Parts: sequence; structure tokens; C-alpha cells
Amino acid sequence: MSPWLRKPKYAALQRREMPGGLWAKCPRCKNLIYQKELERNLQVCPKCGYHHRLSATDRIAVTLDPGSFVEFDAGLTSVDPLGFTDYPEKLEEARRRTGRAEAAFTGMGALDGFRTIVAALDFFFMGGSMGSVVGEKVARAAERALEQRLPLIIFSASGGARMQEGALSLMQLAKTSAAVARLHAERLPYISVMCDPTTGGVTASFAFLGDVILAEPGALIGFAGRRVIEQTIGRRLPEDFQTAEFCREHGLIDMIVPRDQLRPQLSRLLRFFGAPRVALEEPA
Repeated sequence: MSPWLRKPKYAALQRREMPGGLWAKCPRCKNLIYQKELERNLQVCPKCGYHHRLSATDRIAVTLDPGSFVEFDAGLTSVDPLGFTDYPEKLEEARRRTGRAEAAFTGMGALDGFRTIVAALDFFFMGGSMGSVVGEKVARAAERALEQRLPLIIFSASGGARMQEGALSLMQLAKTSAAVARLHAERLPYISVMCDPTTGGVTASFAFLGDVILAEPGALIGFAGRRVIEQTIGRRLPEDFQTAEFCREHGLIDMIVPRDQLRPQLSRLLRFFGAPRVALEEPA
């Protein structure tokens, strides 16, 4: 073929010159979204309202007052108690990718001036799975709330128990449940916020034990997977099964709150429960 009949390869040149990370594709409506617009919209699709997943760090940043958060127990790390194949490598990869030591991010901060203890699970760290360290950090967060007479807010985003730690992981269900039960006994508020996804051992323990249980729209909430349940009962489940909307309709959660309304809603709840305010500094 003559050179002048050949189609110029413009597409390859355009791909090389296009900077990466400018656009994100919504998994629900399939529209391309300008990355900065998505960030301004708290990682919620402006076209269809789909709530993209947030890291624990971003969750704290968009919820608490700027500069108020103080992390604790940051040095706790898993030690591969069972010598599970390639577990240390998976941990190291998760730490490198997220910049965090574990899947739980805990500390104390303020929300509209109300002091509170906060824990957030990071699904980007090994699926937010709960091993011995995650369970310990959640339990310690509840203990600090008890010691300081403060409310506790937990943001759940997890695939469940961490299989690489076996029974030590399953033990965290009882430990975390007992820890938040002590808050109930002392009449201290515990607010549970279920984010996408909240499944497995986390739903079977502390996530469903809040005095008030909130969820983000469309969040996957359940224990076993849909396929396992359908094979067990021998029939198909509703299309909206294991969604936040299904849970609300069946009385499992109290409220579905869009991300841009979550901070003011939590502020109203903290005010209702009489959470203490941050002490104002005396003028010099």
C-alpha cells in the first residue's frame, strides 16, 4: 500500500500526551468524571450519586474539624501469628499502597466542636479485614471513650474477619462486641456508620451494635455473600438484597445519609446526646 493511503496513527500519540489520573469512570452510570470535580464532590458521582469508596484517612478528613484529629495506637502492627503463607508480603504491600500500618485508623477529634472518639476502617488495606490489631484498636477506642466519657463513632468498611489470622481473627468479634457493650452499660453514645462494604465478621459484631446506626446510600451490608445464601436456600434473592436501602426497609438500620449530609447529621446526634464541647482557649 502506498504511504499516502495509510491511516496516520494519531491515537497512539494522543494517549502518550494525555496526562494520567485526570478522569475517573463511575462504575454505576459509566460516565467519565473529571477527577478534581469528583474530589470536590466528596467522591460522589455528580451524575448518578454513586458513592465511591473513601480511605480511612479521607473519611476522617471530610468528617472532623480541620486539625482536630489526634491519632492513637498508630504503632500497633500485625505479626503473622500463624506463619500464614505470603501474609507478611500482603501486609507489606498494603502498607506500601495505603501508607498506613493497619486497616483501622483510630483517634480523638472534634466534629462541629463536639469532642468524640473516632475509628475508621480502611477497605483499601486488605479489604478492611479485621485481624487481631484491628480488633484491638477498635476495642481500645471504645475503652478510651469510656475513660474520657466521650461518644464513639465508628466508620465500618470491611470484608470481614482476616482469614490469615484464623481463630485469633474470629476472637475479635467477641472482644469488640464486649468493648462497645461497656459503653451501653455506662450510657455513653456509640454511633455506627456503615460504609461500602460492611460485611462478614464486622457486621456480626460491633457494626450492628450502635445506639444509632447510619449507612451511606447503596452501601453493601451483609454477612454471607449473595451466591452462598442463594445456594443454601435454593431460591433467588431480591435485587436490592444486602443494600443499605434493603436494611432500612427491614428495620436493621436507622437512617441512610448521603455523604454531604453525614457531617451535619452526626453533629445533630452529638448535640442530642450531650457530647462535651472542645474547650475554647482564653484570649491572651
